[in-house]
Formats: sequence, C-alpha cells, structure tokens
Amino acid sequence: MPMKPLPVKPPPTRSSATQPPAARPAATMLAATNGNRPPAEEEAPRIDPRFACFALEIRPSPIHRWGIYALERIPPRRKVMEYTGERISRRETKRRGEERELHYLFTLNSYWTIDGSVGGSGAEYINHCCEPNLVARIVRERILYFSLREIQPGEELLIDYRFEKKMEEVPCRCGVPGCRGTINLLE
Repeated sequence: MPMKPLPVKPPPTRSSATQPPAARPAATMLAATNGNRPPAEEEAPRIDPRFACFALEIRPSPIHRWGIYALERIPPRRKVMEYTGERISRRETKRRGEERELHYLFTLNSYWTIDGSVGGSGAEYINHCCEPNLVARIVRERILYFSLREIQPGEELLIDYRFEKKMEEVPCRCGVPGCRGTINLLE
C-alpha cells in the first residue's frame, strides 16, 4: 500500500513589525548602486524570520533603496541575521553580475557565491556604511552577521562592504563624518 505524503503546512505569515528575534570579511558583496528609493511597482522586500535572531523590519533607507532596522535593542557581539540565497558558481556570478542592474552577491569562498536575490533571508538589504554596526563572519560555509556594538531600536543595520580596491570604484552614500567616499577599500 503506497504511503500518502503528509500535507505541508506553510509557515504563518507575519508583518515585518511582528517578526520574532532570529558579518563581513573582505569578501565581495555587490549591491545596487543606482537611486535611493525603490520603484513603486517593485514588490516590497521581506525578512525571513527563520534567519533573523532579533525583531527587524525593512523600510526605505536614506542611504540606498531599502534598509533593515532594529525593532528591539541588540546587544554587542550577538548574531543578528544570516545571509542566505542561491549558491552559485563563479561563472554564474559573473554572468549575473553583467546581466542584472541590481546585485546581491556575496562571495562565500574562492568558488561559491551566495545570490541573495534568489531565496534571500532579507539580509541582502543591509546597506553599506563606513562606520558599520555589524560585521560578517563566514562560519561553516554560512554567512552570519554579528553586532559590533549595541544597536538601538529604530537604528538601521549597516555593514562595511569592503569592496576590493581593484574593483570598479563605487561611491559611498553613508554620510558619516569618517566616510571614505567609496565602498571600496582604500588600501
């Protein structure tokens, strides 16, 4: 007698404001660099609560398009979120980088890249800042964001993308007093 598959119950949907609690080496993370606001016809991004360690929400950012904001206090040195998406080869990374206007590509190692635009956790919307409050760490082939200091409710989560100096220079829009003027490393 064949076994019937069990029905799969989808996870409950939540607004970003009610999501439960759920870093960045000198790797390459390509992010969108054109325009500060999302187009009206674009579907609003979301945070996957399975990968967030704190209550977070996505809303428009003064730095670039969308940003992720803390809804609760985040202590220093705590895992905040995991960067997820489709794992793609270097060849596919190059193809997507040339083909798309917006990029959410994070280099995992010398061969694999994570494309946050395909099945991403929402971490792909964390913007660059020259004075970040997060750092990315690669732990057991996973990209994890950790808080560098205490983050207050309402504060945007920010990371230093640390684009390599040899890459095409991308201007920085973070606006902090110590801004280096580019997302790229200077040395």
